[in-house]
Amino acid sequence: MTMKQTKVPRLGNNGAGILFMLLAIFCFTLMDANVKGVVDRYPAPMLVWIRFLGQLILVLILLRHRFFAHLRSQYITVHFARAVTQIGATALFFTSLAYIGLAEATALIDVNPVLITLGAAIFLGERLGPRRLFGVFAALCGALIILRPGTGLFSLAALLPLAGAVCYAANALITRWIGPKESAWTSMAFTSVICTGLASLSLPFVWVPIASDDLPTFALIGVLGTVAQLCIIRAFTLAEAASVAPFAYVGIIFAAGWGILFFDIYPDRWTVIGALVIVAAGLYVWHRETRALRDNPTG
Repeated sequence: MTMKQTKVPRLGNNGAGILFMLLAIFCFTLMDANVKGVVDRYPAPMLVWIRFLGQLILVLILLRHRFFAHLRSQYITVHFARAVTQIGATALFFTSLAYIGLAEATALIDVNPVLITLGAAIFLGERLGPRRLFGVFAALCGALIILRPGTGLFSLAALLPLAGAVCYAANALITRWIGPKESAWTSMAFTSVICTGLASLSLPFVWVPIASDDLPTFALIGVLGTVAQLCIIRAFTLAEAASVAPFAYVGIIFAAGWGILFFDIYPDRWTVIGALVIVAAGLYVWHRETRALRDNPTG
């Protein structure tokens, strides 16, 4: 008598894409936690330079002789705009970490999905119905709950991650436009070169000698940022955007966890409530977009 072998189903593309997205968010938030740990000793522009220098080095290693081939494009201006918005989002977020908690900053910058929805309607001509407008309004209400303007707890520094969310949304819209026209590695190569070059301009004004004990942290910031970027590219290559995008909100949980583990800082109840409102608004918008695609797959 022979026993039949049971086949274990392989992980589908959507499942693999979700795992890559989770790994990307894990790496991004861990990178942010490392930045939070040293931002009181090193200026944010210097940390931005470290982050993109690490990416440039790793992309050079991965692409080797193909690197310069990926720097050929007919969309140079678009790549420059994309890089400027990415370094803007990174610089604003890193600067905010010197003044507010990691969980609060992450929750505030995570209003970007609904800003992307709004921007897509304004600049890309995508439809913006009343339900999507409601999602945008709800996310902004969540941000106001965290900010609590008019109270003694409000800080102007809390506006930095919101400004970062605007830059991030602009970056996503540019990426959405150029995505079908260029290789993902071309975007990575251009971003690495341009962002490292722009960040280098500030070094003569902000440079602080690096303590030898902090070198591993700086190396980790560069590696984590690059791995996260590569994982996001892989996630959107394997799976539909609608399948993986909602999992970006896990970053709020990761950020809160790193804040507790490394800094013994617990988010207060208003931050938790505001974060939940932002996540609910983002998931609602995602649900409406997914349903609209299912009901009208031809657009």
